[in-house]
Parts: sequence; C-alpha cells; structure tokens
Amino acid sequence: MTRRSLPPPSPLSDAIRQLVVRHHRRIVAGVGAVLLGTGVTAFGIAPLAPDASDLPVRQVVDSLPLPEIHGSAPLVASQEGFTLYRSDVVRRDDNAVSLLQRLGVSDSEAQAFLRSDPLARQLFAGRPGKLVAVETTDRHELQRLTARWLSPDERSFERLVVDKASGSLQARVERGELTASSRLASGEISSSLFSATDAIGLPDSVAIQLAEMFSSSIDFRRDLRRGDRFSLVYEVLEGDGEALRTGRILSAEFINDGRAYHAVWFEEPGHKGGYYDFDGQSSLREYLSSPLEFTRVSSGYGMRFHPVHGDRRAHLGVDFAAPTGTPVRSIGDGVVSFSGRQSGYGNVVFVQHRKGHVTVYAHLSRIDVQRGQRIGQGERVGAVGCTGTCTGPHLHFEFRDNGKHLDPLVALRNSESVPLNPALRARFEAVAQVQRQMLDAAATVTQANAQ
Repeated sequence: MTRRSLPPPSPLSDAIRQLVVRHHRRIVAGVGAVLLGTGVTAFGIAPLAPDASDLPVRQVVDSLPLPEIHGSAPLVASQEGFTLYRSDVVRRDDNAVSLLQRLGVSDSEAQAFLRSDPLARQLFAGRPGKLVAVETTDRHELQRLTARWLSPDERSFERLVVDKASGSLQARVERGELTASSRLASGEISSSLFSATDAIGLPDSVAIQLAEMFSSSIDFRRDLRRGDRFSLVYEVLEGDGEALRTGRILSAEFINDGRAYHAVWFEEPGHKGGYYDFDGQSSLREYLSSPLEFTRVSSGYGMRFHPVHGDRRAHLGVDFAAPTGTPVRSIGDGVVSFSGRQSGYGNVVFVQHRKGHVTVYAHLSRIDVQRGQRIGQGERVGAVGCTGTCTGPHLHFEFRDNGKHLDPLVALRNSESVPLNPALRARFEAVAQVQRQMLDAAATVTQANAQ
C-alpha cells in the first residue's frame, strides 16, 4: 500500500477554516433559516390537487330537437314600425303647430286638420288645461289624438277623438260620465295655511274648503302655530282615469295649538248635507264667514270718513278689497229678492234668508242670478267690480236682521249650526267610522313619505 501525501493547505482555505471555527454557531443558524424558508415556499406552491392536464378527457355529443316551422313564418323579428305615446295639456297661447310640436308630432296633415275641422278646433276653444294624449308612428305621424275636458255643467266630461280611418283623419266628440275617487293628504304649518297646502301640492279649491270648514273655530290669521297639523280626505272627479277637477272634502282633522278639530261630510238623499264632528255636532254654520274666498277687509262697519263724499258718516256694511272679476258667493241658502242696479250700490244683489235675514252684495261688475231664483250656500251671485259710488274695485257687503243693519263679521261668526237629523244618527256613525280610518291612513302615509 502506498501513501499519498496531501498538499499543504493554502492560505485562503486556512483562513476559511479559521472563520468557520470562530463563527460556527452563526453559520449553522443562517444555513438552517435558508433551508426552512425554502421548505415553506415549496410547501406554499406545491399543488393540492392533480394537474388538470393529467385528468381524463371525454367528449360528449348529443342532438337537440328543433321546433317545427310551419309555412313561411319569418325567423327574425318583424320590421314593421312601432307606436309612440305622449301626453300634455293645452296652454293658453297654444295653436295646432305649437301643441303638436310639443307632443313630438311632425305631421303637416294633422296640423291642417286641427286648424280646419270644426270638432277638432274645440281643442283650443274655452279654458286652457285640456288633457291631450297622442299616438304616433315611428316617423312621428299622427295616428290618434284624444283630449278630455269638463262639460259646461261640470257634471260630465267631453272627449275629443281624432284618428285615421281609411287613411284620412276624422274627428268625433263623445260625452262621458265622471267617476269619483278619494285622495289623502296631510301637512304641517310652518308659516301659513296656504304655504303648507302649496308645499304638499293640495289644489287651491280644496285648501279654501279646509279653511272655511274650521273658520268658525280657528282664526287662520292669528291662531295658527308652527307645528300645527292637518289631515284630510277629499274627492277627485275623473274622466277615463284622468283627474279633471276636485270635489268636496269628505273629512278633515286640524290640530291647532294641541287641540284637535274634526269635520265629516254627511249627506242623505232628500236631506241637506253638512259637516259634523265625530260626535255628530255640526261644524258647518248657517252662513259662510265671508262672501269672497280670498280677500281682506278694506273698510269695517261703523262710522268712517267717506272717501267720496268727504265727511264722516255711518258705514252700514263691510268692504272687501279684491280685483275686478273676483267671484262673489252667497253666504247662505236663500232666494234672490232683487237683482239689478241701484244708485250708489251700482250693480247689486239682495238675498232673502230665513228668520228675516237679508244680505246685500254691491258694486258688482257682473250679476249671475235673477230675481226669484233660489240659491244655495256658496253659489255665485256675481263678480267684484266698481259700479255705483266707489273709488276702486271692491265688494260692499251688508247683513240685515228684519231691516236692522248688523256688523256682518259679527253676524256671520255667530251664525247657528245646522243640527244633525236624529233619524240619520246610525247612518252617520257608519260614515264617520270609515272616515276616521281614512284620516288615520292619511297621516300615516304622509309620515312614511317624509321619512
């Protein structure tokens, strides 16, 4: 056996050996950390499921039955045109061109027809606000136009229909019956009653009724408080599902300064209708609080300086300032005892009521009643004007009790209530119960919308 001698260690290897001996613990720890990290990384990227390329692949082929096609039915959607629908209302300055343009109708034939046809021209006659709906082709040619408006008696509605028959436009006017539906509303007072009703979109005619219903209990100029609330159910008269006018309030609740006031409309055939609270006590007085809906007192009852004669003399009525043409209504049921012209009164109407009461409506610009005519509470007798001795448009109103002049504001405020017929008590209770539930619903719906 031969022995081979190893070469002597080089200076570099000797230095490495000395370094390992001196720092062997640190080197071992570092190598261990590297191996551990490598192991964890390998574990993190190692697949937990078989490789998809190693899975077996099998192709499945199946046939699907197709529906039978009979005849020559097209396999694509019809290429025929479609119908467009639009609606609007007739404005005060509208004509055939402006209305059809706003409705998206580009049809010179339709414009000419609306201008020339006697029935179609009714669309622009009378008061504005008629509801109009059109159907057009995709080329904006008129196929059908339908308009609705109230009849003169406001008890029915008229329907204008313009459509193409045999390739040309034709018009017809039909009469339809109004149908009644109920609507709910409620609001909260922040400044005034009418600002609150405007905020919830309540029609003016309904807001006026609401004020009149509680005017004998609430002074709406002085008694209102921020946070007062009201709820009501009112009637809407519709034609073909479109609201054409509002009717009367069916029930209402007004909470003023923490006190609740209620009113329910009750009417039976053959009996005079009226408003009552839930206990059956009348909330409608014999006379309205004013012969005008919107007004202010410009001259009260008593001694005053006369603006025309220039001296002090007794003013035996009340003057209500209002623009010329403002409707004047009877404050109660009665019979017209005089209708015509009288010296300083100008155009004047006298209405005879029961118990010897007479009301006088003077300086009218127009008279709408005749002598001997029986009229009801709230019925129009004329319009505000400045006929006779006056310095500007206003209504001079008087109240006489068996020939004696009384302060009209005091007399109307103290008028008697209309009692409920005892024989109708059971029927009233049934109506009141339904209306109470609807008032509760009105308040609930409004609160839900607000939240």
